[in-house]
Amino acid sequence: MSNPEKWARQSLADFTTPISVCHATAGLDRVAATRSSAGADARLLRVTTWFPAALSGLGLGLSLIIAIGAQNAFVLRQGLRREHVFLVVAICALSDLLLIAGGVGGAGLLFTAVPWLVEVVRWAGAAFLLLYGLFAARRALRPSRLTAADDQNAITRPSTAAIAVTCLALTWLNPHVYLDTVVLLGSVASTHGEWRWAFGAGAGVGSILWFSVLGFGARLLAPVFARPMAWRVLDAIIAVVMVALAITLALSALT
Repeated sequence: MSNPEKWARQSLADFTTPISVCHATAGLDRVAATRSSAGADARLLRVTTWFPAALSGLGLGLSLIIAIGAQNAFVLRQGLRREHVFLVVAICALSDLLLIAGGVGGAGLLFTAVPWLVEVVRWAGAAFLLLYGLFAARRALRPSRLTAADDQNAITRPSTAAIAVTCLALTWLNPHVYLDTVVLLGSVASTHGEWRWAFGAGAGVGSILWFSVLGFGARLLAPVFARPMAWRVLDAIIAVVMVALAITLALSALT
């Protein structure tokens, strides 16, 4: 082969090599872009899959706890009095999280398989609600007021232990907590399949938000409850609610 031919072939090789490298690099870039797009699509799919489940849990959880009941009335009263508010909110929220986790995890099957367990909780809850309602009625006949100028030493305040026990009793001795939060919410969560824990997380967020707003936001109503009559009305409503719930529980156990 003559030198001109060698020079021509070498020049052609030198010219085509960068083109080949460019093509290979472009091909790798296309593969990387395809994989990146597929990863983004997968992440988007996961978000659009678990988010509706979490949103459903948030809605159902709020619908089950936003109601006039023994627990909410107690949280509201403690918030108005500004007594152990963080403790009360923490107990209620953590209790709800445990119940939600139990329902999502399948603990509702226990109450379905052992119906007498619900009856024990029902009667114990009825007795406690009736007793608490009588105390609220007595408070309604002996009004107090809530002002910043109150002498803290002159006010008889319940101990931290008493508040914690009362809050725990109002939460865990309520059979509707097990029927609604554990059985009902757990059953609905199971319909979301692999995203049932996202559903439970949404319900848990709803509980934390509600009890925080109810407990810490109640202080905004403090000026209203500076009047003794406001406390009498609140305690009278609480007494009626507690006694009515106690009677309802007792009648439901007899039917």
